[in-house]
Amino acid sequence: MSQMLKVKRQMSRRGSVLIESIVGISIAIIGMTGIFALLSRSLAINRDITQKLVATYLSSEGIEIVKSLIDTNVVRGGPWNKGVSSGNYEDVPYNATTLPAPIVGQATKKISFENASGIYSYNSGSPTPFKRTIKISELSADEIKVVSDVEWDERNIIQKISLEDHFFNWR
Repeated sequence: MSQMLKVKRQMSRRGSVLIESIVGISIAIIGMTGIFALLSRSLAINRDITQKLVATYLSSEGIEIVKSLIDTNVVRGGPWNKGVSSGNYEDVPYNATTLPAPIVGQATKKISFENASGIYSYNSGSPTPFKRTIKISELSADEIKVVSDVEWDERNIIQKISLEDHFFNWR
């Protein structure tokens, strides 16, 4: 009889070990799923922040391009706003010496990124989702308003960064 009780106890322990193992594995799987979900969301947020940061710098660069053109005019002794006329402009590289012909509406050409040099341009490199429009408005003979818009598609939602600056004929 004592042999039978030992066998029943052993079988009972085996069953409880199996149940404990299943519960332990389930808890580990739930914990790992939570960690992977958190990691996935963190990576998505990191990508969003990176794109907003790049768009902000590209928008700022658009304003700096116009500032550089105005500064060049002043240094050369010409009219401060020579070649800087009202209109919407795209395809303006960072080292532009003149503005191209104005466009109608928003930019359609995407900016590219060249890995070797780390430069964003319109001529070479891998295409990015970013499009920049530089909008220039002559408010008076002594004031120009520059708005630099950068748009991109982020998970089928159009995102936009817009920076504005005013330049004056103070010299």
